[in-house]
Amino acid sequence: MSTELELTPKIKRRKGEPCCEPVVYPDVDRAHALRMADAAKALGDPIRLQLVDVLRRHAGKVCVAELIPLFDVTQPTLSHHLKKLRDAGIVGVERPGLWAYYYVNEGALDELAAWLS
Repeated sequence: MSTELELTPKIKRRKGEPCCEPVVYPDVDRAHALRMADAAKALGDPIRLQLVDVLRRHAGKVCVAELIPLFDVTQPTLSHHLKKLRDAGIVGVERPGLWAYYYVNEGALDELAAWLS
């Protein structure tokens, strides 16, 4: 069984003219893509990913002092990672006294998870 292909001669296109029409267009609008990119970027570090894993599996809020022994980094480095997660809206913090207690913001990763599935 042979299939005949219609060949067209190669024509030089003008400068700035597209070579072809897009086959697929994005379903994600720009604002949505920026929010998901911020979350993905924040989770792009292994320590941050592990921090979110610990916090989401914990029943409540976790004291920063409980997190320090879990990672082979200094307290300032751990605080830096937690700040990046807070800035991305993934993690929240409460400071009722001397210590800071961290938790995963409810629904913070729903948008990213829904898009990935």
